[in-house]
Amino acid sequence: MNFLEDKGGSAGGGMPMDTLTTDAGYSVKATLPLSARDTLRVGSEFRHTHLDDWWDPVAGSSMMSPLTYWNVKDGTRNRLGTFAEWEAAWSPAWTTLLGVRNDVVWMDTGAVQPYSWQNSLGMGMMRMANPDAADARAFNARGRGRTDVNFDATALVRYTPSDTSAIEAGYARKTRSPNLYERYAWGTGGMSSSMNGWFGDANGYVGNPDLKPEIANTVSTTLSLHNAARKSWEVKLIPYYTYVQDFIDVERIGTLSNGFVKLRFANHDAILVGANLSAAAGLYEDDRIGSFRLSGVVGWVHGRNLDTGDALYHIMPLNALLTMEHRLGGWNSAVELQATARKDRVEAARNEPKTPSYALVNLRTGYEWGNVRVDAGVENLFDRQYYLPLGGVDYADFRAGGSRGTVGALPGAGRSFIAGMTVKF
Repeated sequence: MNFLEDKGGSAGGGMPMDTLTTDAGYSVKATLPLSARDTLRVGSEFRHTHLDDWWDPVAGSSMMSPLTYWNVKDGTRNRLGTFAEWEAAWSPAWTTLLGVRNDVVWMDTGAVQPYSWQNSLGMGMMRMANPDAADARAFNARGRGRTDVNFDATALVRYTPSDTSAIEAGYARKTRSPNLYERYAWGTGGMSSSMNGWFGDANGYVGNPDLKPEIANTVSTTLSLHNAARKSWEVKLIPYYTYVQDFIDVERIGTLSNGFVKLRFANHDAILVGANLSAAAGLYEDDRIGSFRLSGVVGWVHGRNLDTGDALYHIMPLNALLTMEHRLGGWNSAVELQATARKDRVEAARNEPKTPSYALVNLRTGYEWGNVRVDAGVENLFDRQYYLPLGGVDYADFRAGGSRGTVGALPGAGRSFIAGMTVKF
């Protein structure tokens, strides 16, 4: 938070924020060929996370003193997962896969502390309420330990009628428990809530200890066409539909002084409908001038909160990537055309900005000999101005302009030159 040595550690220099995280775990997997037809995969995973997040007091500041602010103190999240998966090749054309998984997630955190336990904070001739003191007392008074018992399942059937086609249909149930900040970030004050968030939108976020795990139920189909060797051409289409029970979204609980909003994590039901289309084809191959290959990927997804009718946050609009690739000996070069449609379905609850459509051209080349590879490239070759659909807001320019007006989307990078070298040993 700009609390560097050149600021002298003064209140005007910013606010110190420290985070200490410890991660540990294991993953054990085994593949057991039961017969020529049947294969069993089993495994167990464990993940431990410990988090301390504290903000030291700032000397001379009436708001950020005299105590250390504990955003998360002694937060723990342990996840123990076990799974089994059975794959059966009934014939050269038919294959099935069935899988089940259980995850138990234990979460807890210690008592927290605001900068001050007083009901108000002095600010020269002014005085302002200190909601963090009341929030901390309420947070410390309640039970904070949570245990989630999650069950997942996967079912897939694959039909391969020939060497040039394949069809897959499947269902998957996937569960995600909240992270430590989603459950335990407790301060509803303007400053404390705005310090929590990883979305780049400058809004304030408050945790919710009563969050339920989100459960995503997805049905999808994969249609694949290709030549027998998968070299000359291939086309793949994957449509999907997902219904998410208790999707972890947000609800507004107030506004910040700069016009942004305060949000509390909350469960809502949601749907996502989308499709991915990819294709590739070899255009020409010659021993003297090399080979040329054209490939492309198109992605589209629509997300909606069923409880509020609002769009889901950070949903990428229709986008495509077209690549012309050339290979000759150790050389590998490509021209890319990256295109993204206008983003006009945005989440109103977070004041998500709309972005216009854009198209970019990228160049890259590389040469590999032995264990050494050298790469170079130019991104955004024509230095187009564009705005990132998932980049958040341009808060720096908003502050530089005196925090007035409407904050816009974050601009993308201009023309950029890239070089690198890789050595394998």
